[in-house]
Amino acid sequence: MNGPVDRPGDRRPASAPEKSSPENPWPVRTVSTKIADWLHRLGQVWVEGQITQINRRPRTAFVVLRDPSVDMSLSVTCRPEVLDRSEVPLTEGSRVVMCGRPNFYTGRGTLSLAVTEIRPVGIGELLARLERLRRLLAAEGLFDERRKRPLPFLPARVGLITARASAAQHDVTSVATTRWPAVRFDIRNTPVQGPTAVPQILRELAELDHDRAVDVIIIARGGGSVEDLLPFSDEALCRAVAACTTPVISAIGHEPDSPLLDLVADLRAPTPTAAAKAVVPDVVAELALLDDLRARSAQALRNWVAREGAALTAMRTRRVLADPMRMLDDRADAVERMRRDIRRDAVRMVDVADNQIEHLAARLATLGPAQTLARGYAVVQRVAGAEAHVVDSVADMPIGSQLRVRVADGAVDAAVMGVRKK
Repeated sequence: MNGPVDRPGDRRPASAPEKSSPENPWPVRTVSTKIADWLHRLGQVWVEGQITQINRRPRTAFVVLRDPSVDMSLSVTCRPEVLDRSEVPLTEGSRVVMCGRPNFYTGRGTLSLAVTEIRPVGIGELLARLERLRRLLAAEGLFDERRKRPLPFLPARVGLITARASAAQHDVTSVATTRWPAVRFDIRNTPVQGPTAVPQILRELAELDHDRAVDVIIIARGGGSVEDLLPFSDEALCRAVAACTTPVISAIGHEPDSPLLDLVADLRAPTPTAAAKAVVPDVVAELALLDDLRARSAQALRNWVAREGAALTAMRTRRVLADPMRMLDDRADAVERMRRDIRRDAVRMVDVADNQIEHLAARLATLGPAQTLARGYAVVQRVAGAEAHVVDSVADMPIGSQLRVRVADGAVDAAVMGVRKK
């Protein structure tokens, strides 16, 4: 939308401001005139909206232009030929761009937009705007899978926003109750197309999101044209869904339809029936799964018991457990064999030692002093007190020395009477 344009010819001099007070209040005509002067300064503006009402008169046409996102509207007046100059017929629900000036009628105190040009918004331009909005929301991360919330496995209450007595409402409720009879719905009926759809959907969405009893919210409607599905690509609705703390499922249209709400919602269901299947499990399938898990658990337990029993049987049949004394008997034979070996080795060592002793004794007897004495030799010792030392030189036996002479059969004491050297 273009901003206001001021033209030199559009400006009118305003009267000097005068302060009002309880003692000096302004009359209604002054206030109305000042408002009209200020609005006239806004100049020419371009406005985009959706037509909700058209009333043709012979000289003037009255139109109500509504904001598609919020509950706000503006009265528009124009000449009937302005409507006739439109490229396509203008009807209630048409998206248009209007060029005009705001007028304040001082006599009635009402505001309207005097329009001189109306341009319908075509499908191509709508799609281009939706693509720009899609890129903007994607850049802000509203389509990121990491921010999407998981759905509860078994919600106690499901919030449903859809049209009254619509096929989408019937599909969701019937399929969900068939799959899980205990599910409960909080149904909010709103328009699903047209200028009043987005404000009412936003209001019901906020109420369901603040209700702690609601575990998941479904926004559903059937298929339609691009214009019919425009409310579900509205920026305000997309941001509201992204800000919800309750998981939201988008079930808009059929498989080919893909409004921006599908990308923002926590789960995109191609149809309302698919949304019902996603929100609650199938009780028949769950019971069958429980039976299967129970049978598999019992079989697994029986298999485990059988394996453990086989392991115990194998352990009992082992030789060490079947004949525990067998190992001792085997070891006893080895011990007895080792004892015999040790005894044999000990006897052999003793015999070897005896032989060595006999040989040494024989050598000792041969080389010892006793044999020498037996052959006629004697051992002479000098006695000095209690000690006796063998002497081998006459120098060790001075005259008068006490001697002990040992022979083979005894010993005699003697004294040195004289010395004869060799």
